[in-house]
Amino acid sequence: MVDAMIVNVALPSIGRGFDSGMTGLQWVVDGYTLAFAAFLLSAGAVSDRVGARQAFACGLGLFVAASAVCATAPNLGVLVAARLAQGVGAALVVPSSLALLRETFPDPAARARAIALWGVGGSVGAAAGPVAGGLLTVIDWRMIFFVNLPVGAVALVLLRRAQRSPRRKVPFDWTGQVAAVAAMGALTYAVIEAGAKGFGAARVPVTFALAVVAAVVYLVAQGRGRHPMTPLPLLRSRTMSLSAAIGFALNVGFYGMIFLLGLYLQQVHGLSALATGVGFLPMTVLTSFMGPVAARLTVRFGARIPVVTGQCLMVVGLLAMTAVPTGAPVWLSVLLMVPVGSGGAMAVTALTALLLEKVPAERAGVASGVLNASRQLGGALAVAVFGALVAGRAGFVSGLHTSLLIAAAIVAVSVVASLLLHVQISPEEPTTATGVSPRAGEHRPTGATPFSPSTRSRTRQ
Repeated sequence: MVDAMIVNVALPSIGRGFDSGMTGLQWVVDGYTLAFAAFLLSAGAVSDRVGARQAFACGLGLFVAASAVCATAPNLGVLVAARLAQGVGAALVVPSSLALLRETFPDPAARARAIALWGVGGSVGAAAGPVAGGLLTVIDWRMIFFVNLPVGAVALVLLRRAQRSPRRKVPFDWTGQVAAVAAMGALTYAVIEAGAKGFGAARVPVTFALAVVAAVVYLVAQGRGRHPMTPLPLLRSRTMSLSAAIGFALNVGFYGMIFLLGLYLQQVHGLSALATGVGFLPMTVLTSFMGPVAARLTVRFGARIPVVTGQCLMVVGLLAMTAVPTGAPVWLSVLLMVPVGSGGAMAVTALTALLLEKVPAERAGVASGVLNASRQLGGALAVAVFGALVAGRAGFVSGLHTSLLIAAAIVAVSVVASLLLHVQISPEEPTTATGVSPRAGEHRPTGATPFSPSTRSRTRQ
């Protein structure tokens, strides 16, 4: 998660080093998040099929190797290509890590606490990315990638202590994976090119059409394929679809804010990369506390309260940023980052815990892959659209305010989705909404879920 955010503060330095404009810098960010999103769909299935521990090791190894290429890239093209490879490795890591937690913690309360720690790692990583980027860019922007090598090596050594995970022998869905990559890639490319060259450019409508065709092929493959990577019963589940929509909106707000504020503090206020990174520090510190808070609220009251509360905090922070005048002190912008970052961390942690409780264990990897893919796609499209707005003729500040308003509106709409999600998980809903029967030997009273009132009282005891 650090690498999804760490380049934002370093973008001006990378641009100067490679003499790149806004379009090239957008791809340095989106190359990673796009591959992350596209391969998360199959990565969840790969995790289920080859085993969570094995998938985690492969993904982390690829991620570390790609980081070394990023750090030594001779030009922008190589850097973007290596960022794509980084995204593929990261895509293998995320769902397999959640599946490992599902295997290790069968007790719902213990699993909620474990997911909270996992959420802290992801949230702090994403929030700390700009801070780390600012500190390391003082030395050289290439250090933001070199730092992954020792961390990855230590993680691989620690992974040896984990037990080997079970496998499910099912063929790989090549048609679905290729179609997913084509759909997401074409959509992101079309948005970035539309911002750079206008919707009248010949390649823009062509790539938009390609994205639509690829999306249709993907859905047909999931509906008619013998071994789909994301079975349609799972996608049709309102719990899954609404969770994905909420995750998409949360990352539009969070990734969009990080991307915009990293540029704003340097280009408008003239801050150095180090000072910009330090400006993200208050948000980083407070975000680290949101995971445990969300877990406690979820166990006590259910997932609805922390999800909606987090969303509302994000909306308030994003709207307040649009009212900040250009001449306002930097500390005001720094202060307004806090509700956006902490609110997003609170909502994501509770949303993830809820989704993993609602799907059978054998679909945990696939479900978490769909959720995180939608989140990363939201971040990629936010960078594509907002980058075009701030680089447009209206000027940076005008584009900044428009972007923040769009982000606030999308997150506000997702509050409605959260309320619908609460209705969907009422006691009348069966726990097998994905169409997959529960695990053999696992009994749960009708209407009882890990966060229902009957089980919450036992959890507190």
